[in-house]
Amino acid sequence: MTGVLDNPAYAALTGPHSRFARSHGQAVRYDPDVSPWAALPGDADETTWKDMAGLAGPGGLVSLPGPVLPPPPDWPVEFTVTGVQMVAESVETAPDAEAVRLTEADVPDMLALAARTRPGPFLPRTVELGTYLGFRRDGQLIAMAGERMRPPGWTEISAVCTDAQFRGQGLGTRLVLAVAHGIAERGETPFLHAAAANTSAVRLYAALGFRTRRPIDFVGVRVPEDVGPGTTFPPAA
Repeated sequence: MTGVLDNPAYAALTGPHSRFARSHGQAVRYDPDVSPWAALPGDADETTWKDMAGLAGPGGLVSLPGPVLPPPPDWPVEFTVTGVQMVAESVETAPDAEAVRLTEADVPDMLALAARTRPGPFLPRTVELGTYLGFRRDGQLIAMAGERMRPPGWTEISAVCTDAQFRGQGLGTRLVLAVAHGIAERGETPFLHAAAANTSAVRLYAALGFRTRRPIDFVGVRVPEDVGPGTTFPPAA
């Protein structure tokens, strides 16, 4: 049942996360204040890329986690991050009594921590995607982790980060295991993504019982300002 992980954003946006989706034709994307990720079906062609142009608008940035490439030749590639996709295979999950559930009231602290540690995209409404847990010291949020994409049967662990002065204490590991515990209790399987260049994180996740399933590229492409004579861009649904 790992096939949905081949195109996780599409599976999430057309499934459990459909309430966060904006769509045009076969193109889908998260609400822009929730997540930057967009997606196309795995058999993307000229028509579906036109759907994405209609969704993002002229000059819009489209961020895609795997595998719909190459984009049309006149769509500039703004960034490419090579990563790995890892699935929980023998993870001994565990709740953590010290971890606190983070809510909308914690968003300013979460945004500040993400800005300091750069764990990946974290936006004002990202917390709505699932459960986020954190540790505080003297009132300061010093570490967090939570749930992001949710393809059917799976939930991605994301935004794993610890303030620099508190690293080396195993806080990130504890949060990953606690978030994974909640996912498993729902009957779903945890998975995650890590930058391939972050070899220390990949080794840590492997030691926790995550198995590398496949490489995955996170790619940002720009819709041309002029996508062709007569092109119109209806409002997204």
